[in-house]
Amino acid sequence: MTRKEFFARVGFGAATVLLPACIAGLATSCSSDDSNTGGSGSSTPTPTASSNFTVDTSTGPLATNGGFIVMKGIIIARTTTGTFLAVSSSCTHEGVTLGYDNSGNVFVCPRHNSQFTSTGTVISGPAPSNLKQYQTTLSGTTLTVIV
Repeated sequence: MTRKEFFARVGFGAATVLLPACIAGLATSCSSDDSNTGGSGSSTPTPTASSNFTVDTSTGPLATNGGFIVMKGIIIARTTTGTFLAVSSSCTHEGVTLGYDNSGNVFVCPRHNSQFTSTGTVISGPAPSNLKQYQTTLSGTTLTVIV
């Protein structure tokens, strides 16, 4: 066996052994998206107890009526009348990140179209249960979400 044949066989053998592990790693890394942007139907983390947080409403999506953001597993929406809503951002059916439909003042799952009221109550399924609702307080342009 020549040196070239030896390295060709070793390389092919290594590729045969490592390829399934590489493919499994890629599939795992693509299957969950921890981003909290809320637009692609990704799952989001569940908020932890006693982790109140603040949001600046003077810029970004919450600066205008009808806008929404997803932060720390919570979807925060500014209604068309300027009030703020906060509910858990994961659909109770499959954990997909919800969106906000300001024309109907409802939270909507992009995967199977479950809909929730502004307080997180299921309007239409297949979502089996309500969303958790969070209190908000506004001081100037700083919104505090009470978790």
